[in-house]
Order: sequence, then structure tokens, then C-alpha cells
Amino acid sequence: MNTPVLTCTNLTKSYLAGRPVLKDMNISLTGGKIVGLLGPNGCGKSTLLKLIAGILVPDSGEIHICGQPRSEATNALLSYLPERTYFDGGMRVDELLAFFSDFYTDFDADCARRMLDDLGIQTESRLKSLSKGTKEKVQLVLVMSRRAKLFLLDEPIGGVDPASRDYILSTIIGNYSPDAAVIITTHLIADIEPILDEFAFMDVGGRIALAGNADAVRQEQGKSLDELFREVYKCSRNV
Repeated sequence: MNTPVLTCTNLTKSYLAGRPVLKDMNISLTGGKIVGLLGPNGCGKSTLLKLIAGILVPDSGEIHICGQPRSEATNALLSYLPERTYFDGGMRVDELLAFFSDFYTDFDADCARRMLDDLGIQTESRLKSLSKGTKEKVQLVLVMSRRAKLFLLDEPIGGVDPASRDYILSTIIGNYSPDAAVIITTHLIADIEPILDEFAFMDVGGRIALAGNADAVRQEQGKSLDELFREVYKCSRNV
């Protein structure tokens, strides 16, 4: 049996007054899957990705990446896209390419340049001269040009124009290794639904309300994930 790319066991994280953002979260994710992590604001989606990436430390529970306990060493196995752009606005795009090439041994600069060219982004441009959406495209291209085992994408298309979304989503499909896994958080469920293999709906308080194979659930329920999401969270607000 293949070792899961990601395993989270009884993962709990609280911020204020001991109120858990995540509580006893359990996840097992194998390679070759694109998973949509979906839920209302404040349900812990970004917190979960930050815990997996090592930016936050859990109150309790364990995280394993490719069978190894989460550590500085496992950082080399994952590629993380935060919700906000974090690069220095004074840097040029080609300087970011050089930075990623120096910092990540698995970074494919030729692949990144090809995607930037497809998106019409000039590598001599400084980030501060680019629109918010274009900055997000640059950051996503850099993240997806690695040969990581686990990709963590927090709202990867939130500020991207609709005309570019199809290209970006097809890039996510075509540019990760068959033995790698991708976790995507987003509010734009209808846009990403066609590329998802699996999904998980999260409730506020950090529990999984519903999860499974995207195609199987669509067939069983007779509705899209977007429709199902609206139905589940319309009801859950009154619980």
C-alpha cells in the first residue's frame, strides 16, 4: 500500500479563549488527487494549510508528510501558496525566478518562464507595477513550477480575471506529478469543481461536515458541488 502524501491525526488548534478553530481533525490524502477544501469564512481552512506548512504549531495532534513527521526536513516536500502575496514589491519577476531557483532544488525555471509567457507577464516587470490579479498569477506560477509532493493552494484564483482562470486551472492539472497531491481552498467552487477528484466541506469549529469523491457525490446527489455546498451551509447556519 502506498504511503499517504499527507496524514493529519487528531489535529487541534485554538486561538482565543480556548475556542478551537480545528478540533480532532483527521485527514489521509494519497498521491494523484486534487482535493477541494471548502467551507465558510472562519471554518479553519487557512489555519489547516498553515499547520501543514509549519507556519503554525498545533495545540495537539500529529501531521505526517510522505510518512515523515512534519518538520523542517519535510518543508522540501511541499509547496505552499498563501492567500496574500508576500513578495517584495520592488523585486522584478526575473529576480523571483532566480530566487526560487537558488532556494528550491526542485524548481523548474523553464516551466515557470513558459507559463509566465503564456499569461503575457513580462519577466522584467517589477511586482509593484503589476495588478493584484497579475501578482497572484506570478505567485501561483512560481509555486506550481516546483516538483513537490504536496501543493497547498489557499484561494489561488480569488483575484484572477475569469479569462485567465481556465488556463490556470488546466495548469494545476497538468503541472503536478502523478504521485503528488494538491489541496485547494476557495470560495469559487463552480470554477474549480471540474478539476477536483475529492472534496471536504468544513464547518466553523473545524470539523468535516461532508467529504468524498467529487464524481460519486454528484451522481448520488444529482447536483453539483456548488449546489450541494449552498444547500449544506444554508441549513448549517441554523444548527
